[in-house]
Amino acid sequence: MENHNVFAGAFVDRIGERRKDPDWLAEAVRSDTSCFVPVWGDQCLVGGDPLQAVLLSRRQVDAVVNDDDLIFLGLFRDRPAFALPMSASTKMPFPELGEFHDLRYLGTVLPADEANLVAHARALVLWHASQVFCGVCGSSARPEAAGNSRVCLNDDCRREIFPRVDPAIIVLVADGERCLLGRQASWPEGRYSSIAGFVEPGESLEDAVRREVFEETNIHIGDVRYHSSQPWPFPSSLMLGFFANAESRDIQLNDGELEDAKWFTRKELRSGFPKLPFRISIARRLVDDWLASGTD
Repeated sequence: MENHNVFAGAFVDRIGERRKDPDWLAEAVRSDTSCFVPVWGDQCLVGGDPLQAVLLSRRQVDAVVNDDDLIFLGLFRDRPAFALPMSASTKMPFPELGEFHDLRYLGTVLPADEANLVAHARALVLWHASQVFCGVCGSSARPEAAGNSRVCLNDDCRREIFPRVDPAIIVLVADGERCLLGRQASWPEGRYSSIAGFVEPGESLEDAVRREVFEETNIHIGDVRYHSSQPWPFPSSLMLGFFANAESRDIQLNDGELEDAKWFTRKELRSGFPKLPFRISIARRLVDDWLASGTD
């Protein structure tokens, strides 16, 4: 298996052509071979030791499922997979099968393919909950393409609405044997992380990297090198990771987003201070890969 960031990886064959094939979908929804990923509010079901995602059969969901609410995800382990939205206002379902947990926790314990699957399911369930109405005319909207889009019900509008993904850059800036990390006031005491921010309209990824680093720390950077990306469904970001070389050294907090920013050596980062980002995040992978590239 490739060394994917958590929640990433092409583990689900999305077979987009089936989203508008009503006969195939009707058969898949009723098939004994299909699996269903329950999403209760914003949490997903796991059970067993070690923990695994609980994938339900059609028989197990018959009593609670409304076929119109199901969201087709694709093929997972060669089986049709559907997200099953379940309201958080109801009693926790399927208690005999396991427990529902937050995705941040599940990213630390699930196999890579299951973490990818439940993140996919959760993201689409939450997107549907936020897009009940058309953003243009305010009319009701209904699911379309097996839950992979929505359409406005106003005949004079009929706007098609697609799931939103917000691109954001995250960058590990290095100055020789030091790297630049910052912290927000709301974070746990002592935690520092890579510089990050959302891409703005009309902006390339490289330009966003340079702008965000300067806005937050006053540091000018030169060479920008792509590292990897990570779906970060909290709620709907796509983190695009980079390494960059600093061309200036003096830190100044320009826009007030950071409480502090500092240069750290590898020796300092290995000492236990500062506290580093969560291990499931691309922010931590950037730091770890930079640490592995040197010896001081």
